[in-house]
Amino acid sequence: MAQFKLPANSVIGKGKTYYAGAGAKNVKRFQIYRWDPDSGENPRMDTYEVDLAACGPMVLDALLKIKNEVDPTLTFRRSCREGVCGSCAMNIDGTNTLACTKAISDVSGEVKIYPLPHMSVVKDLVPDLTHFYAQYASIKPWLQAITPPPERERLQSEEDRAKLDGLYECILCACCSTSCPSYWWNGERYLGPSILLQAYRWIVDSRDEFTGERLDDLEDPFRLYRCHTIMNCTKTCPKSLNPAKAIAEIKKMMVERR
Repeated sequence: MAQFKLPANSVIGKGKTYYAGAGAKNVKRFQIYRWDPDSGENPRMDTYEVDLAACGPMVLDALLKIKNEVDPTLTFRRSCREGVCGSCAMNIDGTNTLACTKAISDVSGEVKIYPLPHMSVVKDLVPDLTHFYAQYASIKPWLQAITPPPERERLQSEEDRAKLDGLYECILCACCSTSCPSYWWNGERYLGPSILLQAYRWIVDSRDEFTGERLDDLEDPFRLYRCHTIMNCTKTCPKSLNPAKAIAEIKKMMVERR
């Protein structure tokens, strides 16, 4: 059997432990991935004890409590706290999800928190999404039409509008793409489930007049066809969307137009 080893500077070490203060009533331990590129040190897992009796119910509440009251150097992204912006996407208890909608009570035992997998880390729980957003821009995620715009809005039937349900709700959190093995190994060329779901959102929009050109752009062995329907993307989506189905629909349209 082949043996694989991490490079020496990637091995995760044991970090500090921050204990809850005296009088804590309901202690929960959080193990959090820490890495500072400026320190020159290896990544580590720091452990924080949090009194849930003085903390909100979500994992993000615990992270904010730790940063505000225990360790201000802890770095992570967050914004809306309502599961809408996708900023606080991270790997919690082995699953990619949003810290603001992940209940602490859903995790038995210690809560282990890592940045989204298979992405370069900027610091601690912050992944580098530069390439992900560049891929998003590459699909031209806006309505394209040759027909001159009407005096008001471009109309569509209720049936055509319904086709966008399950697509427009994507918040680009990258949970699905970073849970996809095909994206792990081919991320430079494969667009991944999140971006392909966004591409299908415009392909299927009845008001868009560049369907053929959009399909032409995806007609590539890597950009689209690296999807092997593993379904990790659908299982992990915090918005309960189905990127795998959207990808299958694009493939179907590719066949039908030949």
